[in-house]
Amino acid sequence: MIKTEPIIAVKSVEKSSKFYQNLLGCLSKHGGSVFEILTDKYGEQILSLHKWGEHEHPTFKDPKNAGNGLILYFVVNDLKPIWENAKKLNARIESEPRLNPNSGRMEFSIRDLDNYYVSVCSKKTD
Repeated sequence: MIKTEPIIAVKSVEKSSKFYQNLLGCLSKHGGSVFEILTDKYGEQILSLHKWGEHEHPTFKDPKNAGNGLILYFVVNDLKPIWENAKKLNARIESEPRLNPNSGRMEFSIRDLDNYYVSVCSKKTD
């Protein structure tokens, strides 16, 4: 089995953690001001947050290029409550829910607090 567990660099780990918890309903499993692990309700890691400039990671040094070449793509069982959460968070909306003709799934896209491009897609193809 191969599974990806992305780590993104952020300005404020605490604020970004709350953003993703409120958007996706995920849970904090680490907490703190430097590093955070977010999981689904089953304990599966879905995203980690790392403070810019900490621990000398070479790709976490320059926030001017945050997210260049990256889409955070989340597949969820029910798109509607996540869309409602995005609106409540006043997230910058890139595209409203629509059918993606390539995947055959409903999806929408927003920007997070650090300007990462976030796409949320329904699991169902019908």
